[in-house]
Amino acid sequence: MGQTISGVGVLDKAVAILEATVDGASLAELVERSGLPRATAHRLAQALEAHRLLVRDEAGRWRPGPRLAELANAAPDALLTAAAPVLAQLRDGTGESTQLYLRRADERICVAAAERSSGLRDTVPVGTALPITAGSGAQVLLAWEPPESVLPLLPRCRFSGRTLAEVRRRGWASSVAEREPGVASVSAPVRDRQGRVIAAISISGPIERLGRRPGERHAVQVIRAGQRLSGL
Repeated sequence: MGQTISGVGVLDKAVAILEATVDGASLAELVERSGLPRATAHRLAQALEAHRLLVRDEAGRWRPGPRLAELANAAPDALLTAAAPVLAQLRDGTGESTQLYLRRADERICVAAAERSSGLRDTVPVGTALPITAGSGAQVLLAWEPPESVLPLLPRCRFSGRTLAEVRRRGWASSVAEREPGVASVSAPVRDRQGRVIAAISISGPIERLGRRPGERHAVQVIRAGQRLSGL
């Protein structure tokens, strides 16, 4: 384990465990990355799992849990503060409902949204947890992840590794009836100051209005909205 930061030993060890699981970690990897004894790493990981700060994926690897998102979203941050006007402008420019998603373990959480005021629309309330295995928002959140984080999920995904490669190449994703029948969407990445993808910004609506190639019409606007929220 690295140099103690707070001086509270158990807290520093728990943080070391959390940091070690960002990209998923087996027990052996927890021990290697944290520098903690095997028994200590296992005990702390189990305790963090009990509090939903860690979860295990299908391969039994520990990953950050949903409680982290709940705690983070309890108070506004720069991204959420900036998202409201950007989502509203994107909604007004495209005529479709807009959302901002963060990944938490095997889910994506809608942390901000701007709904169409009338007519047929796709409503995703803030706080909704959707699977990371379907939809253009999920594609964006997985496309830039390391392969070892994505490969265990692909058998359950409604898109392929080739789809994710295409998303990386063109910088946006689209889906048609992938998450829900009758719904189409377009999404683009939001990046932090280091260029890492931290969120997905999306528009969604009925296929009869967006069509079966929604990216051809809306990708540029969605990409620009994502760029406005990047680097905060």
